[in-house]
Amino acid sequence: MARVLVLGANGQIARHVIGMVKDEAELTLFLRDAAKLRDRPANSRLVQGDVLDAAQLTAAVRGQDIVYANLTGEDLDAQAKAVIAAMRAEGVKRLVFVLSLGIYDEVPGAFGAWNNATIGEDLKPFRRAADAIEASGLDYTIIRPAWLTDEDEVDYELTARGEAFKGTVVARRSVAVLIAGILRDPQLHSGADLGVDKPGSDADKPYFM
Repeated sequence: MARVLVLGANGQIARHVIGMVKDEAELTLFLRDAAKLRDRPANSRLVQGDVLDAAQLTAAVRGQDIVYANLTGEDLDAQAKAVIAAMRAEGVKRLVFVLSLGIYDEVPGAFGAWNNATIGEDLKPFRRAADAIEASGLDYTIIRPAWLTDEDEVDYELTARGEAFKGTVVARRSVAVLIAGILRDPQLHSGADLGVDKPGSDADKPYFM
């Protein structure tokens, strides 16, 4: 059974992932406020801490097989560097890190222009985080979801770094299924930087029309 550290365990995608793998992995759930996480698996370990606290994070990383980071914030690049440092210190190699579409200016057309105008400045820490992860020497998978919805569906397609993003939205459950698949089979999408969207959602354009 894989030992998986979930950083940002109260995130909406992370909660889906936890529910999907709770019977298949030994989970350590790391978050700032442990009281916010409800209905956690009985066999999981709960850690309240700050990713930017090196001692707390290193202790949580120790002994893990995989680190799955579901983090956010203006200092996401600093958080990514902290995760990398802790993983290097403890000899943990496999990392799954969720970022965002648009960090490589890979979203074309009117939707891309709208996305850049709406959140372009906010994406700079995400891009710096991606650059740090790629240069880390870790066995990473970067995941760049489209705009997230709460639809109860699993319907997604992938694009690689360097390919134009195809869609506008994707369900959190779809992203969680992708991540859960990697946690079950850590060789899946090793070294990949993946865009994730719902097929055909380019025709919907719900956020800017």
